[in-house]
Amino acid sequence: MGAEVGAQSARSRALAVLRVRSRALAVALLPAAVAVVLLAAEVTGHVGGAHWDTARWIVTAVAVVVLLAAGAIALVVARSRPAVSPTVPISERSAPDLYRMVRDLADRLDVPAPSAIALTPDCDSWLEDRTHPAQAAPDAPSTSPAAGRGIRVPGAGARPATPVAPVLVIGSPFLWWMRVGELRAVLAPVVAGTGPSAHPDIAAARRFVRGLDAAVAVTSAPGRGPLSRTVLGGVGWVARLLLRSCRGHAAEMERGVAAAAAERAQAVDYGVRIVAQEQVGLAYAGWDRLLTRVALPAWRMGRWPSRLDAGVVAALTELSRRDRLAEGFASRLGERPACDLLEEPGVVDEATSLLAARLFHGGPAEPGPDWAPIDWQAYPEEVVDRKWRADAARLHRVLDTLGVRDTGRPESRGTPGPTLARVMDHLTLDPAERDASAESPELAANRPELPSGMPSESTAVNYDDPEEPSDSDGHGAALAGGLSAELAREEASSPAARTVADPVRAGQGADEVLWDEGMLPLFPLQPPRTGRELLADHVTAMVCCAAVDTAGAAPGLDWLDGPSLLVDGERAADLSARVRSLVEDGDPEPLRTWLTRIGARPEKPVRLV
Repeated sequence: MGAEVGAQSARSRALAVLRVRSRALAVALLPAAVAVVLLAAEVTGHVGGAHWDTARWIVTAVAVVVLLAAGAIALVVARSRPAVSPTVPISERSAPDLYRMVRDLADRLDVPAPSAIALTPDCDSWLEDRTHPAQAAPDAPSTSPAAGRGIRVPGAGARPATPVAPVLVIGSPFLWWMRVGELRAVLAPVVAGTGPSAHPDIAAARRFVRGLDAAVAVTSAPGRGPLSRTVLGGVGWVARLLLRSCRGHAAEMERGVAAAAAERAQAVDYGVRIVAQEQVGLAYAGWDRLLTRVALPAWRMGRWPSRLDAGVVAALTELSRRDRLAEGFASRLGERPACDLLEEPGVVDEATSLLAARLFHGGPAEPGPDWAPIDWQAYPEEVVDRKWRADAARLHRVLDTLGVRDTGRPESRGTPGPTLARVMDHLTLDPAERDASAESPELAANRPELPSGMPSESTAVNYDDPEEPSDSDGHGAALAGGLSAELAREEASSPAARTVADPVRAGQGADEVLWDEGMLPLFPLQPPRTGRELLADHVTAMVCCAAVDTAGAAPGLDWLDGPSLLVDGERAADLSARVRSLVEDGDPEPLRTWLTRIGARPEKPVRLV
């Protein structure tokens, strides 16, 4: 009953959208109709005279202009290609079990099956209409984002000219973390949406709205000549007016479709869906943590982890081990994972991993010398160690620019050297200076404190305080400013960050990339770091290099916190507070005590390359 009510509401709203289209057509035909009436009146002798002749010619001229303008607007709307979400297409040959499961689910729901399946590197699933003629490419080969290495998603190739049903887009983390039954329960409300979508009125209303949206995007594109910009500006004004007129009805239509789909799916795996929804939230948390803490440092180093989806399983398993709220989730790993529904999950994982790097970081569309894949076993050496040493080298370059000498090594006779002592001496303040620059008791009392149960950030030092170092920070302010400038120059000249590849090869294959290449990354993971954060990160990197070179420590990978320092095989989780004491307060004693305890020697030079 509820499904029928939702579907009826959606159909009524679809008719309202179509009425907007009909009114626009009526307005365009009105001058022509008046001109026909005047011509007919003259022929039949009902009107005559100079005044009627003048009116007839004026109305006829207006009708011709309006019809030409309406034809131009209709042509732009019809030929504009609606945006398509960047996805990795999955053919039936590469995932027969997955297609079989979706079709069985559609049969149980008594709705049409989706026309195809695609994966997205996100924790969400939806139906996407790709019935526009411009999105049909029957002869286009469908390659994976790893096409530069000659890797193709198995079975991906030609597809029908016009899909008869929406495409089912599935979040790739769901396939690796969820079990088969959980995935089926999560997809039930999504697949149920194909029922209302098949109604002719709803389909026509959606095509109209998406055509208007695409026309607005086309008319807003830069790089036009004066004449084209003027003509398209008028087309865009009309398209925006129509879009505003039907926006409310379209939103209500989609709500009705969602309500009808949710109600229809109630009868399928309802009990399992309650448990599966918990896994959706957990997968989202693990995926976000994996991208921001683990993948992002690798992307910044010109490397892209090629098994991100497998990594989210490791991250969530680690979370279940640490967090008592996640107890029992690890026992699910004995059941069949949904990724077993794919013939070659490793190839698909690589494709979605490269697409994730492109969407969230703006990396190149294909691998290359400056954009190479990396597996998790090589991550500590190729990413963590290289990142630390690159940051340490940058830190000492800025110190050289500032003319800072190394007074920590007697044998150096004051010449600059890549030692931790040089950095610590530069940032250390005398006790009197620390007391003078310390904040008042009132400010100290109002400083927010982290919750005691908050997990540590390992060696990564992140701050909630967005303020830049002030002039009272002395040498620290100059050093932070120099690091910010140096890093900005490096990022501006980085080829990996500025490569814009051929859109057809940007991980979409036959789906065509219909999104703006100039707006990458589409979903930035983190805001720009402040000078204080950069300084703390670089000092931490220098400390880790000293610990590795002089105390036998090792770089490591923590699935939840990213790059980490391993001392005697254990993660050094107490380093960030000691670095913060040096950077913020100019007090080196907590860090010096920690270095002595692990046997590190700050006066010894470290290897920077």
